[in-house]
Amino acid sequence: MKQSDIFRDNADNCLQLAERAEGQPAHKRYSRMADAWTALAHEQDWLDGEIPPIAGRFPHQRDA
Repeated sequence: MKQSDIFRDNADNCLQLAERAEGQPAHKRYSRMADAWTALAHEQDWLDGEIPPIAGRFPHQRDA
């Protein structure tokens, strides 16, 4: 199993916990954790060369 798949599983677990959370603070906390795990999975896919880097992420400096 790829590392990014493990991260996505963690995100799914957090979403399940968010659905069962009692109270808004816990729900928000688990939702933010799911977002963080998803971001880590995306980053790991990039590190593994499965997705290309985002083009134009850094502006080009122009000569004056």
